[in-house]
Amino acid sequence: MATTFKTLTNNDITATRTLLHEAIPITGSIVSGTYNLGQTLALGSAQNIKTYSHGMFQSVYDYPYLSSSANHIFDITLGYSNSSKLSGSANTQNAKKINLYNQLAQVLAGYDATGSILKFDEDGNIADGGTKLNECFFLNFSRLLNKDEIKKGSFNLQLGVHADFDQTRATTFDKLITIQDSSGSDGYKVNSPAGEYGILFATGSNDAQGQVVKGAGKATESGLPCGLLFYQAGIAVLSGSVFSDEADGGILHNTAVGTNTIVDGAAATGYNSVTSSNIDTIANGVRNRFYNLSYNNTTELNSTIYFCRANHNDFNYSANPTYLTESKIRVKNVSTDSPVSYITTVGLYSADNELLAVAKLSEPLKKNPETELTLRVRLDY
Repeated sequence: MATTFKTLTNNDITATRTLLHEAIPITGSIVSGTYNLGQTLALGSAQNIKTYSHGMFQSVYDYPYLSSSANHIFDITLGYSNSSKLSGSANTQNAKKINLYNQLAQVLAGYDATGSILKFDEDGNIADGGTKLNECFFLNFSRLLNKDEIKKGSFNLQLGVHADFDQTRATTFDKLITIQDSSGSDGYKVNSPAGEYGILFATGSNDAQGQVVKGAGKATESGLPCGLLFYQAGIAVLSGSVFSDEADGGILHNTAVGTNTIVDGAAATGYNSVTSSNIDTIANGVRNRFYNLSYNNTTELNSTIYFCRANHNDFNYSANPTYLTESKIRVKNVSTDSPVSYITTVGLYSADNELLAVAKLSEPLKKNPETELTLRVRLDY
């Protein structure tokens, strides 16, 4: 136990903040469940896709979810507001779809002055009104992967938007759109109760049938706005328009994907509509459109650094009882020699001298009146 203390002043203490990033690649075969060898390609049959009796969302794992080594990747669900054109009492799970939208909207978008739940806004500018995202798919990423937040500007999702839906066909991913938070690093918004968020933009390439993503109207240099990404919450909100062509109010060029959509209830071979199908069925359809998904997570490392300074006349004696023998300092051969000690440990104490933290040196440091030392102690949290 220490008997001599030295008070640290504000000049002896500083704080730092470090952001560590890790790349998170998620292949489409994991999301769709087709990587499981020996299984059929039937939707919902994959062992790493967990469905629930409540039927409100699906969970995607990197391994069969019953395995002890399985890690939860994300949940997928969908919802629409009660003012959506898709809303109707006769629709399958209509109340659940509205409740899911409202639940996520109140957490991520918040409330207006009247106490009403705000809707997701396409450009993030809630005050100016603008286009609302009334029908949305939600990807809720696991905290295990996100850590403290998704790194701004790193999100990249590729979706297949071919009109035919059949994983055994090579044409399934003939037409891809790429969804990114292109302006996330410097153009993110802060008017959400859940923290910072960015706008997701969709781009696509030309093919023999025409342009995949419509290039007119609301397009920007980054592409067409198609959703929101909440960085700290780890939730991606995708507009239903990512699977609709421009004739139905979506972002896809008519000649690129035909007339088959996933949100307007139109008949489409193997491509289920939001109104007539349950959430699990629609989630299956969306998952199997995943080609690739990647982003970087962020771990925020906060540190407090203490500069423990031992001046020439400080800590030259040891409080260890064995330092003395017969009232004489053991390390002195001649009485006129200067006292000497060896520093092995630094203790940080509270104001009432209670030990809070201990730092061990890799090797003892010799200290005498002819030397001064500054020991840098860092606490990470």
